[in-house]
Amino acid sequence: MIADTALAAVLTGVSHHYPGETAGSLSGIDLVLRRGERVALIGPSGAGKSTLLTLLDGRLRGWRGGAVVLADTLDPRAMPARELRAEVGFIFQDFALVERATVRRNTLNGRLGRAAPLASFFGRFSAADHAAVEAAMADAGIADLAGKRVDRLSGGQRQRVAIARCLAQEPRLILADEPINNLDPVRAESVLRLLGDVSRERHATLIFSSHQPALAVRFADRIVALKDGAVAYDGPPGELTPERLAEVYAGAPEAGADALRLVG
Repeated sequence: MIADTALAAVLTGVSHHYPGETAGSLSGIDLVLRRGERVALIGPSGAGKSTLLTLLDGRLRGWRGGAVVLADTLDPRAMPARELRAEVGFIFQDFALVERATVRRNTLNGRLGRAAPLASFFGRFSAADHAAVEAAMADAGIADLAGKRVDRLSGGQRQRVAIARCLAQEPRLILADEPINNLDPVRAESVLRLLGDVSRERHATLIFSSHQPALAVRFADRIVALKDGAVAYDGPPGELTPERLAEVYAGAPEAGADALRLVG
């Protein structure tokens, strides 16, 4: 097992079955993810994208194989140490925000893993915590919304709050599960551009899943395509041909012309 500080994650022979499954959600995954990369996970529904992100986040249980994230070895039976959890930020598909709280309060929640345990329990944050929150809201382009309640925001604005909360955590690894799901094309493009820009500026690794290959190839340095829980393609966007993409999505309900369109 490799534990190199130049690598964001190393997976060796990783497999996983959810209870009652006949086929595995992950099947013999071997991946080496380098620090600073922007990696897009693509593939049909049920291919294992969300499961793989959950494993990298340390929340998946019962998997087999080997996994090292940010030079720390994961245990399939237990959560990672608090120190590692603080280094990995997760942007959820459904945002997972506190609806009646303000944008600033939601963003401040990203500091809970960084604050001292007793201080975070009582909601006491330092000047450094508040500075990180202000910087995160500015980077996400929502500083002017700081005092607004989340339940009064648009879908695109809410997604930016979720991103700001993640950035406030100051993670070295950013995981995003379908961050552009249900956004219109213009907002989807702006969100992926934002994630790419802030991860680069903050020297963080970005791994995001997407059902839109045409956008993924524009905003990622590397494409990892999953099919039936296994890696079907791993390489640069420019080498992902329409023919290879068609093989990845063969038989999938979303394998229409739009899903298989690539942008040069």
